[in-house]
Amino acid sequence: MNTTNEILIIDLEATCWENDRIPIGEKVDIIEIGICKLDLKSKTISQKQSIYVIPERSEINEFCTKLTGITPQLIDEKGIYFEEACEKILDEYHSSDLTWAGFGNFDKEQIFEQCDWLGIEIPFGGQYLNVMEEFREHFRLHKMIGLKRALDYLKMDFEGNHHSGADDAYNAAKILRKILE
Repeated sequence: MNTTNEILIIDLEATCWENDRIPIGEKVDIIEIGICKLDLKSKTISQKQSIYVIPERSEINEFCTKLTGITPQLIDEKGIYFEEACEKILDEYHSSDLTWAGFGNFDKEQIFEQCDWLGIEIPFGGQYLNVMEEFREHFRLHKMIGLKRALDYLKMDFEGNHHSGADDAYNAAKILRKILE
């Protein structure tokens, strides 16, 4: 696995619906980009943050709020448009030069889809690591397992709240750090 000396780990939260029933006329929108940086030399995880994103093609409903903790009021107070969030990531993390990672492929696919919809450049470099797949291969498991189960497997505690983008990104970074030891 070739990587840069620093890896950005992201975890997205997106608009969601009970039983995945997307209302007619709406599309899945990113509402939080959780992000942190793993330094491979020092083994430190830094620059953890949540970037809240204003949904442009859907609404945040009660189900989504219960799952993620993200309310329409939080987005009104702290949200920025997705294009601005991408610029912020480029400016603060120099993301186009770094390997990036997520736990699974949803995050990568959703970034690509939303950038394509807006006609903007993807704010990350070319190499993407699927931490879930790397974990499965590293420990020679027959099937994929979720973030919390992967931490349990490693006898690590989940830090923070599950379905908080920043906390999920941080915990995925802990797993990746362990794999790369």
